[in-house]
Amino acid sequence: MAVPKRRNSKTRGAKRRTHYKIKLVKPVKDKDGSWKLPHHVNPTTGEYK
Repeated sequence: MAVPKRRNSKTRGAKRRTHYKIKLVKPVKDKDGSWKLPHHVNPTTGEYK
């Protein structure tokens, strides 16, 4: 069985456990057919949802 020779730091353990990465924001098509970013005001109509 593999046993570490020295103790790993908290930072090193946390780095190993991270699984979240940067996600690209994808534009969505609105009701009127124009593209907008999610959770933003539609630039053509000025509506939010």
